[in-house]
Amino acid sequence: MRPITKRLVDEFRQGWQGVSRPSLLFSLCFSASCLALSTAARWLLAAIRPDVFFTPYFPAVFFATALAGYRTGIATALVGGGLGVATNFGDVPSNFFPRLVLLVIYAIVCGLTIWGVEHYRSVAARQREISRRLIREEEYRKLLVDELQHRLKNKLSTVHAVLHQVLQNQPQIWASIDHRMRALSATDDLITKVDDGGCDIKDLLLSELGPYGHVRFTLNGDRLFLPTKLAVSLALIFHELATNAGKYGAFSSERGMLGVSWSITDDRLNIAWDETEGPSLGEIGEAGFGTKLLASALRPFDGKTEISFLKSGVHCTMQCRVPKV
Repeated sequence: MRPITKRLVDEFRQGWQGVSRPSLLFSLCFSASCLALSTAARWLLAAIRPDVFFTPYFPAVFFATALAGYRTGIATALVGGGLGVATNFGDVPSNFFPRLVLLVIYAIVCGLTIWGVEHYRSVAARQREISRRLIREEEYRKLLVDELQHRLKNKLSTVHAVLHQVLQNQPQIWASIDHRMRALSATDDLITKVDDGGCDIKDLLLSELGPYGHVRFTLNGDRLFLPTKLAVSLALIFHELATNAGKYGAFSSERGMLGVSWSITDDRLNIAWDETEGPSLGEIGEAGFGTKLLASALRPFDGKTEISFLKSGVHCTMQCRVPKV
């Protein structure tokens, strides 16, 4: 008996949630049960109001439609109307016209009920289908991203090996290239990592700036966990700033230094990136991809990035809202 009971419960749950229509036998049995309960309720009400003919059948129509669809709802409404016309409980005058008016009102209300429930069921079904499609697309996107990250990592390793073979007789040039390629690889690994669960801002900066030498930068700020999306955006920004520092800024000079500090007030994060003792910067050209990235990366978090090219070096401030985890 237990498997049969479980199957009936599952059929009821799936029908009520709109996942699937129950079988015809189950639908008819459920409709008959609803009509029986409504008739019993009408019999009990007859002690107070014997002229209540159709009202107790409205719940039966609603529940039958919600579980099994509009066809079962229409059938339930027709049978309920027939029971309301054909049966009397108590001494009720057999006035045809008033009962006919009540029957018309009953038919209108049942029609609106069936339409409303069926419309809700169709909307819910569309939403479930959209949700399933989005889940499938997200799974496919994640599969593609994982495959792309794997291929990029393999290509970077290949480039690293080829350069090492070509420059093995030029150790000074190789040393200047090696740590930059390792920094790029570490950033790619970090972005992959934070995309799964976020990370601490200090770990993010250490991973990005570490290959340039820990004596070349200072970090000032308390431990702060960054949610996934914000961590990825900041990882891209820090990588862009660090790359520019390595090419043109503080890290391209022997005496260049970098200071990064951050603080949080309420839910607003403030970050300052200050480079000193770097080479003097010439005229700034047209904004490229990196500049556009800095300007737009924090907009989803009600944030902004401002960068200034001072004589002492690059000064960049970042402000954004930290989403609640």
